[in-house]
Amino acid sequence: MSHTLAIIIVAWNVRPLLEGCLRSLTEALGELAAHIIVVDNASADGTAAWVRTAFPQVELIANRENLGYARANNLALRRVLDEGEAEYVWLLNPDTVVHPNAPQALLDFMRTHPRCGLCGPKLLNPDGSLQHSAFALPGLVQLLLETQPLLWRFRNTWLDGRYAPQRYEGAPFRVGHPLGAAMLARVAAVREVGLLDEAFALYCEEIDWAVRMQRAGWEVWCVPQAVVTHYGGASSQQASARAERLKWQSRQHYYRKHYAPLKRWLALRLVPAPYRGERAG
Repeated sequence: MSHTLAIIIVAWNVRPLLEGCLRSLTEALGELAAHIIVVDNASADGTAAWVRTAFPQVELIANRENLGYARANNLALRRVLDEGEAEYVWLLNPDTVVHPNAPQALLDFMRTHPRCGLCGPKLLNPDGSLQHSAFALPGLVQLLLETQPLLWRFRNTWLDGRYAPQRYEGAPFRVGHPLGAAMLARVAAVREVGLLDEAFALYCEEIDWAVRMQRAGWEVWCVPQAVVTHYGGASSQQASARAERLKWQSRQHYYRKHYAPLKRWLALRLVPAPYRGERAG
Protein backbone atom coordinates (compact mmCIF):
# COMPACT_ATOMS: atom_id res chain seq x y z
CA MET A 1 0.00 0.00 0.00
CA SER A 2 1.29 3.48 -0.87
CA HIS A 3 1.46 5.90 2.06
CA THR A 4 1.69 9.68 1.84
CA LEU A 5 2.78 9.85 5.49
CA ALA A 6 5.49 7.93 7.31
CA ILE A 7 5.76 8.21 11.10
CA ILE A 8 8.94 7.36 13.01
CA ILE A 9 8.97 6.80 16.78
CA VAL A 10 12.25 6.11 18.57
CA ALA A 11 11.79 4.47 21.98
CA TRP A 12 14.02 3.55 24.88
CA ASN A 13 12.54 2.00 28.06
CA VAL A 14 9.25 3.92 27.87
CA ARG A 15 6.79 1.13 27.06
CA PRO A 16 3.78 2.51 29.00
CA LEU A 17 4.18 5.91 27.31
CA LEU A 18 4.73 4.30 23.91
CA GLU A 19 1.49 2.38 24.34
CA GLY A 20 -0.42 5.61 24.95
CA CYS A 21 1.32 7.22 21.99
CA LEU A 22 0.52 4.42 19.54
CA ARG A 23 -3.09 4.08 20.67
CA SER A 24 -3.71 7.84 20.40
CA LEU A 25 -1.92 7.97 17.07
CA THR A 26 -4.00 5.13 15.63
CA GLU A 27 -7.19 6.90 16.67
CA ALA A 28 -6.01 10.30 15.45
CA LEU A 29 -5.10 8.93 12.02
CA GLY A 30 -8.63 7.67 11.46
CA GLU A 31 -8.93 6.76 7.78
CA LEU A 32 -5.58 8.35 6.95
CA ALA A 33 -3.14 5.63 5.91
CA ALA A 34 0.36 5.92 7.35
CA HIS A 35 3.52 3.83 7.50
CA ILE A 36 4.42 3.71 11.20
CA ILE A 37 7.93 2.66 12.17
CA VAL A 38 9.00 2.10 15.79
CA VAL A 39 12.74 2.03 16.36
CA ASP A 40 13.53 0.42 19.71
CA ASN A 41 16.93 1.42 21.07
CA ALA A 42 17.64 -1.84 22.92
CA SER A 43 15.07 -1.26 25.66
CA ALA A 44 15.23 -3.52 28.70
CA ASP A 45 11.48 -3.30 29.40
CA GLY A 46 10.22 -5.63 26.67
CA THR A 47 9.25 -2.86 24.29
CA ALA A 48 10.21 -4.73 21.11
CA ALA A 49 8.28 -7.90 22.00
CA TRP A 50 5.28 -5.86 23.09
CA VAL A 51 5.15 -3.89 19.82
CA ARG A 52 5.29 -7.12 17.80
CA THR A 53 2.32 -8.50 19.71
CA ALA A 54 0.17 -5.42 20.34
CA PHE A 55 0.78 -3.56 17.07
CA PRO A 56 1.64 -6.08 14.36
CA GLN A 57 0.74 -3.49 11.71
CA VAL A 58 3.64 -1.31 12.89
CA GLU A 59 7.08 -1.90 11.38
CA LEU A 60 9.61 -2.57 14.14
CA ILE A 61 13.34 -1.96 13.99
CA ALA A 62 14.84 -3.57 17.09
CA ASN A 63 18.36 -2.30 17.69
CA ARG A 64 20.85 -4.35 19.68
CA GLU A 65 22.30 -1.19 21.24
CA ASN A 66 21.13 2.30 22.06
CA LEU A 67 22.04 4.29 18.97
CA GLY A 68 20.78 7.60 20.28
CA TYR A 69 18.06 9.80 18.82
CA ALA A 70 19.63 10.92 15.54
CA ARG A 71 21.16 7.61 14.47
CA ALA A 72 18.00 5.69 15.31
CA ASN A 73 15.78 8.12 13.42
CA ASN A 74 18.14 8.03 10.46
CA LEU A 75 17.82 4.24 10.24
CA ALA A 76 14.12 4.65 9.62
CA LEU A 77 14.50 7.81 7.53
CA ARG A 78 16.76 5.95 5.10
CA ARG A 79 14.12 3.25 4.76
CA VAL A 80 11.46 5.86 4.04
CA LEU A 81 13.63 7.57 1.43
CA ASP A 82 14.58 4.27 -0.19
CA GLU A 83 10.95 3.19 -0.47
CA GLY A 84 10.14 6.48 -2.19
CA GLU A 85 6.43 6.42 -1.36
CA ALA A 86 5.95 8.92 1.48
CA GLU A 87 5.78 12.65 0.76
CA TYR A 88 6.02 13.54 4.44
CA VAL A 89 7.69 12.01 7.48
CA TRP A 90 6.68 12.75 11.07
CA LEU A 91 9.30 12.29 13.78
CA LEU A 92 7.26 11.67 16.90
CA ASN A 93 8.47 11.10 20.45
CA PRO A 94 7.01 8.12 22.34
CA ASP A 95 6.07 10.36 25.29
CA THR A 96 3.33 12.06 23.31
CA VAL A 97 -0.44 11.76 22.98
CA VAL A 98 -1.73 12.74 19.55
CA HIS A 99 -5.03 14.63 19.58
CA PRO A 100 -7.78 13.91 17.04
CA ASN A 101 -7.12 15.23 13.54
CA ALA A 102 -3.58 16.44 14.36
CA PRO A 103 -1.91 14.42 11.56
CA GLN A 104 -4.46 15.60 9.01
CA ALA A 105 -4.09 19.23 10.10
CA LEU A 106 -0.30 19.07 9.59
CA LEU A 107 -0.67 17.43 6.18
CA ASP A 108 -3.31 19.95 5.09
CA PHE A 109 -0.98 22.79 6.01
CA MET A 110 1.95 21.25 4.15
CA ARG A 111 -0.13 20.77 1.02
CA THR A 112 -1.21 24.41 0.98
CA HIS A 113 2.30 25.72 1.78
CA PRO A 114 4.62 24.03 -0.72
CA ARG A 115 7.73 25.85 0.53
CA CYS A 116 7.29 24.58 4.07
CA GLY A 117 9.98 21.99 4.70
CA LEU A 118 9.44 21.48 8.42
CA CYS A 119 6.57 22.16 10.80
CA GLY A 120 5.36 21.21 14.23
CA PRO A 121 2.05 21.16 16.16
CA LYS A 122 1.00 23.03 19.26
CA LEU A 123 2.23 21.10 22.28
CA LEU A 124 0.46 20.82 25.61
CA ASN A 125 1.73 19.71 29.00
CA PRO A 126 -0.03 16.71 30.59
CA ASP A 127 -2.14 19.12 32.69
CA GLY A 128 -3.41 20.81 29.53
CA SER A 129 -1.32 23.96 29.87
CA LEU A 130 0.66 25.31 26.95
CA GLN A 131 4.13 23.92 26.34
CA HIS A 132 6.35 26.09 24.17
CA SER A 133 6.32 24.24 20.88
CA ALA A 134 8.66 26.33 18.75
CA PHE A 135 11.50 28.77 19.24
CA ALA A 136 13.58 31.40 17.53
CA LEU A 137 16.97 30.11 16.47
CA PRO A 138 19.32 30.21 19.48
CA GLY A 139 21.81 33.04 19.80
CA LEU A 140 24.10 34.49 22.43
CA VAL A 141 21.25 36.15 24.32
CA GLN A 142 19.54 32.83 25.05
CA LEU A 143 22.86 31.37 26.16
CA LEU A 144 23.48 34.30 28.50
CA LEU A 145 20.01 33.97 30.03
CA GLU A 146 20.66 30.30 30.75
CA THR A 147 24.16 30.58 32.15
CA GLN A 148 24.14 33.92 34.01
CA PRO A 149 22.09 33.76 37.25
CA LEU A 150 21.48 37.52 37.33
CA LEU A 151 19.56 37.21 34.06
CA TRP A 152 17.42 34.21 34.95
CA ARG A 153 14.34 36.38 35.47
CA PHE A 154 14.24 36.92 31.70
CA ARG A 155 14.11 33.23 30.88
CA ASN A 156 11.03 31.90 29.11
CA THR A 157 10.38 35.34 27.56
CA TRP A 158 10.75 36.58 24.00
CA LEU A 159 14.38 37.35 24.85
CA ASP A 160 14.79 33.62 25.41
CA GLY A 161 13.44 32.75 21.98
CA ARG A 162 9.86 32.08 23.11
CA TYR A 163 6.83 33.10 21.09
CA ALA A 164 3.90 34.79 22.81
CA PRO A 165 1.30 32.27 24.08
CA GLN A 166 -1.38 34.04 22.05
CA ARG A 167 0.37 32.95 18.86
CA TYR A 168 -0.58 29.35 19.63
CA GLU A 169 -4.27 30.27 19.64
CA GLY A 170 -4.29 31.71 16.14
CA ALA A 171 -3.16 30.98 12.61
CA PRO A 172 0.03 29.08 11.74
CA PHE A 173 3.18 31.19 12.08
CA ARG A 174 6.79 31.10 10.91
CA VAL A 175 9.34 29.98 13.50
CA GLY A 176 13.05 29.35 13.87
CA HIS A 177 12.57 25.70 14.70
CA PRO A 178 9.91 23.39 16.18
CA LEU A 179 10.52 21.29 19.25
CA GLY A 180 11.77 17.91 18.08
CA ALA A 181 9.06 15.99 19.95
CA ALA A 182 6.67 16.08 16.99
CA MET A 183 8.13 17.59 13.83
CA LEU A 184 6.81 16.86 10.35
CA ALA A 185 9.26 17.13 7.45
CA ARG A 186 8.68 17.23 3.72
CA VAL A 187 10.55 14.33 2.15
CA ALA A 188 11.68 16.53 -0.75
CA ALA A 189 13.34 18.88 1.75
CA VAL A 190 15.00 15.97 3.54
CA ARG A 191 16.39 14.70 0.24
CA GLU A 192 17.83 18.15 -0.45
CA VAL A 193 19.43 18.93 2.93
CA GLY A 194 20.17 15.42 4.18
CA LEU A 195 19.33 13.36 7.26
CA LEU A 196 19.76 14.35 10.89
CA ASP A 197 23.36 15.13 11.87
CA GLU A 198 24.45 12.08 13.89
CA ALA A 199 27.12 14.09 15.70
CA PHE A 200 24.23 15.35 17.83
CA ALA A 201 23.86 12.40 20.22
CA LEU A 202 21.04 14.13 22.10
CA TYR A 203 19.51 17.62 21.65
CA CYS A 204 19.93 20.27 18.91
CA GLU A 205 19.19 17.89 16.02
CA GLU A 206 15.97 19.68 15.15
CA ILE A 207 17.64 23.11 15.35
CA ASP A 208 20.38 22.03 12.98
CA TRP A 209 17.81 20.50 10.59
CA ALA A 210 15.74 23.69 10.62
CA VAL A 211 18.81 25.84 9.95
CA ARG A 212 19.87 23.68 7.02
CA MET A 213 16.37 23.72 5.55
CA GLN A 214 16.05 27.50 5.84
CA ARG A 215 19.46 28.03 4.24
CA ALA A 216 18.24 25.87 1.36
CA GLY A 217 15.16 28.08 0.95
CA TRP A 218 12.59 26.01 2.85
CA GLU A 219 10.26 27.52 5.45
CA VAL A 220 9.67 26.36 9.03
CA TRP A 221 6.28 26.79 10.70
CA CYS A 222 4.20 26.02 13.77
CA VAL A 223 0.64 24.80 13.10
CA PRO A 224 -1.50 25.36 16.24
CA GLN A 225 -4.49 23.63 14.66
CA ALA A 226 -2.63 20.35 15.24
CA VAL A 227 -2.36 19.51 18.94
CA VAL A 228 -0.13 16.98 20.72
CA THR A 229 0.38 16.43 24.44
CA HIS A 230 4.05 15.99 25.32
CA TYR A 231 5.24 14.56 28.63
CA GLY A 232 8.85 15.53 28.00
CA GLY A 233 12.20 14.03 28.95
CA ALA A 234 10.92 10.50 29.55
CA SER A 235 14.05 8.86 28.17
CA SER A 236 16.68 11.46 29.07
CA GLN A 237 15.55 11.56 32.71
CA GLN A 238 16.62 7.94 33.06
CA ALA A 239 20.22 9.10 32.68
CA SER A 240 20.04 12.75 33.67
CA ALA A 241 23.75 13.36 34.34
CA ARG A 242 24.71 11.84 30.99
CA ALA A 243 21.91 13.75 29.28
CA GLU A 244 23.22 17.05 30.66
CA ARG A 245 26.71 16.30 29.37
CA LEU A 246 25.37 15.30 25.95
CA LYS A 247 23.28 18.47 25.84
CA TRP A 248 26.34 20.68 26.18
CA GLN A 249 28.36 18.54 23.78
CA SER A 250 25.60 18.95 21.21
CA ARG A 251 25.34 22.68 21.76
CA GLN A 252 29.06 23.15 21.26
CA HIS A 253 28.84 21.15 18.05
CA TYR A 254 26.03 23.47 16.94
CA TYR A 255 28.06 26.59 17.75
CA ARG A 256 31.08 25.27 15.86
CA LYS A 257 28.94 24.28 12.88
CA HIS A 258 26.72 27.33 12.49
CA TYR A 259 28.19 30.36 14.25
CA ALA A 260 30.55 32.89 12.68
CA PRO A 261 34.07 32.95 14.27
CA LEU A 262 33.57 35.73 16.83
CA LYS A 263 30.11 34.54 17.85
CA ARG A 264 31.43 30.98 18.10
CA TRP A 265 34.34 32.11 20.30
CA LEU A 266 31.98 33.93 22.66
CA ALA A 267 29.46 31.08 22.80
CA LEU A 268 32.08 28.45 23.60
CA ARG A 269 33.32 30.55 26.51
CA LEU A 270 29.82 30.86 27.94
CA VAL A 271 29.47 27.08 28.17
CA PRO A 272 29.62 25.95 31.83
CA ALA A 273 33.19 25.08 32.77
CA PRO A 274 32.60 21.34 33.49
CA TYR A 275 31.44 20.82 29.89
CA ARG A 276 33.58 23.33 28.04
CA GLY A 277 35.64 21.93 25.19
CA GLU A 278 33.81 18.60 24.97
CA ARG A 279 32.97 17.40 21.51
CA ALA A 280 29.90 15.60 20.26
CA GLY A 281 30.04 12.23 18.64
